[in-house]
Amino acid sequence: MNIGIDMMGGDFAPLEAVKGLQTYLSTSNSRATLYCIGNEAELELLFAEYSLVSPELVIVHASQVIDMDEHATKAFKEKQDSSIAVGFRTLAAGKVDAFISAGNTGAMLVGAFYSIKAIAGVHRPAIASIVPKVSGATGILLDVGLNADCKPENLNQFALLGSLYAKDVFGIENPKVGLLNVGEEEGKGNILTQATYPLLKENRGINFIGNIEGRDVFLDKADVMICDGFTGNIILKMAESLYDAAKERNIPDTFMHRFNYEDVGGTPVLGVAKPIVIGHGISNATAFSNMILLAEKMVASNICGHIIDQFKA
Repeated sequence: MNIGIDMMGGDFAPLEAVKGLQTYLSTSNSRATLYCIGNEAELELLFAEYSLVSPELVIVHASQVIDMDEHATKAFKEKQDSSIAVGFRTLAAGKVDAFISAGNTGAMLVGAFYSIKAIAGVHRPAIASIVPKVSGATGILLDVGLNADCKPENLNQFALLGSLYAKDVFGIENPKVGLLNVGEEEGKGNILTQATYPLLKENRGINFIGNIEGRDVFLDKADVMICDGFTGNIILKMAESLYDAAKERNIPDTFMHRFNYEDVGGTPVLGVAKPIVIGHGISNATAFSNMILLAEKMVASNICGHIIDQFKA
């Protein structure tokens, strides 16, 4: 298994990316070959400083970096030797099986759509995030920011993408799908949710259990929770703030700690042909290590292949 890593992406790269490699190599039992994409001279110095010597580390030189505040499409087009652009070329060529980055999110999405492309039949790929449950279980929420405005058929496809992800990567058999709404009754909601409900109800590829409300997000009522990206992003940021509040108030709670972005690592782009994981811009070593582990799971489970097969059917 080969995984490409943008070593220059993120507010604290490449240092924290290198530390993340060190964490991964010292704690993981699996051994993927890691293609470390970035400035070769900088990486060699840091590898020497942190005693990173392994046949599983391969440096791929990239002379440019797409900064976090750059226009995504323009930068991706003009900086063809950036770590993100080189990473996507490496992925498209089949030299790596997955690509991860904590860099410019917009540039990552541009690369995902134009270098790898959406799976045939998928109208709009989505970004999925895990949601800790009070019971200790894990839920999936999508979309969490890629598609602010959606049509009913988009949400219907998100339900299928989320179900496959929950099953393949998290081992949730026959995941329960809930439509996030302002009430449990079938007729509740705005135009989007009212039109989406019958599509989900008729979708034989999912286990639809009906509408869920905001109070159900952290409970076990649904394993996969569907909404537009505008709503999902607000929920995601609110959930992150729970961890920040608990940490600031020095509350040692295991449930609250599961909202720590470092332990989540990154979020996958579901609906594109190959595994792509996007990390938080402030990712540290732990987050980089967990992004690698998530990419491993996606490759090992063949989630993209299963999505391709499902949408062919």
